[in-house]
Amino acid sequence: MSRVLVGVKRVIDYAVKIRVKPDKSGVVTEGVKHSMNPFDEIAVEEAVKLKEKKIASEVVVVSVGPTQSQEVLRTALAMGADRGIHVEVAGKEFDLLQPIHVSKILAKLAQDEKADLVILGKQAIDDDCNQTAQMTAAVLDWPQATFASKVEKEGDTLKVVREVDGGLETIKTKMPAVVSADLRLNTPRYATLPNIMKAKKKPIKKLAPKDLGVDTTPRIEIVSVEDPPVRQAGSVLPDVDTLLTKLRDGGHIK
Repeated sequence: MSRVLVGVKRVIDYAVKIRVKPDKSGVVTEGVKHSMNPFDEIAVEEAVKLKEKKIASEVVVVSVGPTQSQEVLRTALAMGADRGIHVEVAGKEFDLLQPIHVSKILAKLAQDEKADLVILGKQAIDDDCNQTAQMTAAVLDWPQATFASKVEKEGDTLKVVREVDGGLETIKTKMPAVVSADLRLNTPRYATLPNIMKAKKKPIKKLAPKDLGVDTTPRIEIVSVEDPPVRQAGSVLPDVDTLLTKLRDGGHIK
């Protein structure tokens, strides 16, 4: 395996309380802390570990988004990736960017870079789509191993343990392939100060979707974004009869 391509997304930090814009056109992003999508951190860690084991020779990280997306690319480079590719999409076009657009971009880059493996986080914590890895595999016509909790190379194949509803499923897939990282695949490392400094000197190539022949024309329109309904306060009832009465009055039981 010579090259691993990893997708990373800049999202609002998981610890930030999300606020909806007054006009309900989206969520507030200005002046809000952003960071790398946590599942993408796991994907980067797994790729770097493959390189440390001499299974992969190069790790290339890709981010699609505005100029600020270079921040998460630098983080990935500090974690041990070799170089970055920034596909710049900004403004309204980025707000309406969908997994189908990103998957076409990643697929084209995987072909151009002659990648043997594409590793993505299983989903982004901002839109929770869980579609990009599957669509990328479909565009490339490559095998896919989603929700991976363990990845091992065996000869010319990958042995992947997947997290499924009923427990764990172990599959083998041919290479090249697309893998999506689940939460228990690994624990991402913290970037050390020396590696952060080294990352500043690592190359980041800038592209636009049109350079890759990908049309990012919006396919959707955001009609309204609203806060979830406020949950009503609970109450302590003295006995079962009172509970049943309340449930009947609320129309929950007959």
